[in-house]
Amino acid sequence: MRIGELARRTGVSERSLRYYEKQGLLTADRTPGGHRDYPDSAVDRVIRIQELFAAGLCSRKIAQLLPCMRDADGGPSEIAGSRLVADLVRERERIDRTIADLIRSRDVLDDVIEAAASRSR
Repeated sequence: MRIGELARRTGVSERSLRYYEKQGLLTADRTPGGHRDYPDSAVDRVIRIQELFAAGLCSRKIAQLLPCMRDADGGPSEIAGSRLVADLVRERERIDRTIADLIRSRDVLDDVIEAAASRSR
């Protein structure tokens, strides 16, 4: 499939898809005319990349992690090295700390809202 179709099917801009390719996250064959030609499996790959970006990982870490993840078709994956696993554990801990901080901030806002609402009654 061409880049425009992949963009439509994934909701990701063509510019982002080119960036993913430049970072080694996504590959495409080239047609005789030089156009990118992506396999159908690229849809799942792009969605997975988006999920990993949303989890707070950088493109360098995603490039290390992607070969270790089981493909959507159930195909084999490589075994992640202990350093990569340790990096991912630290990243998960960072995300957990961010979530805890956000929950505390929300609780403070709830207290302020409740106090303001009770004063205006």
